Amino acid sequence: MQNVIDSFFNLQVLTEVYPLLLKGIRLTALLTVVAIPLAAALGLLLAVLHSLPNRFLRGLLVTYIDALRAVPPLVLLVFIYFGLPFLGVRFDAFTAVVLALVLNGSSFFGEIFRAGLESVPKGQDEAARSTGLTGTQTMINVIIPQGVRNVLPDLITNVLELAKQTSLASVVGLQELLRNAQIAQGLTYNPTPLVAAALVYFLLLWPFVRLVSRLQRQPVFVK
Repeated sequence: MQNVIDSFFNLQVLTEVYPLLLKGIRLTALLTVVAIPLAAALGLLLAVLHSLPNRFLRGLLVTYIDALRAVPPLVLLVFIYFGLPFLGVRFDAFTAVVLALVLNGSSFFGEIFRAGLESVPKGQDEAARSTGLTGTQTMINVIIPQGVRNVLPDLITNVLELAKQTSLASVVGLQELLRNAQIAQGLTYNPTPLVAAALVYFLLLWPFVRLVSRLQRQPVFVK
């Protein structure tokens, strides 16, 4: 048992490397805070545009969403950071990671929001317009709130996935949580930093996992 503790739960090692882990946590949090709202906003915009009666626009949106959903975020990140410079387009590492996460995440958010908007009965739109609301006012005040509520578990699940994908930042040299844990392991020759990183991810994301489970057991749908 003592060997297990010394190898995986060594407090002395953790004390030595915790500043490095804290630095990684800050970058991971920053990536999450920046990328997720942008991806969600773009996804919502895609869903709203998809609801417009324009077949050509819908075709473009479907192509965009399907293409980005089919490309792994790691491949997308590598293309943005290492491939685009050959075309004269360069991004710093942080921007490249955010862009990759936003593009990939927005495609999934877009499909989730689209399903939510389409789940709202047509009568809601007609009733809102009969009160004098414009199409835009109806979408913002009536359709979107109900649609989001209908797909809330799926939205939270996608938020969790995007948060976990921030670990891809290490591919382009950013020292997020997982990367710094790997560096700390190399410095101490002990896997305790990796265990600590895993526990941090668990503590940060587990409440959202429980929330999703609760919402899935008690879904709220507009009748």
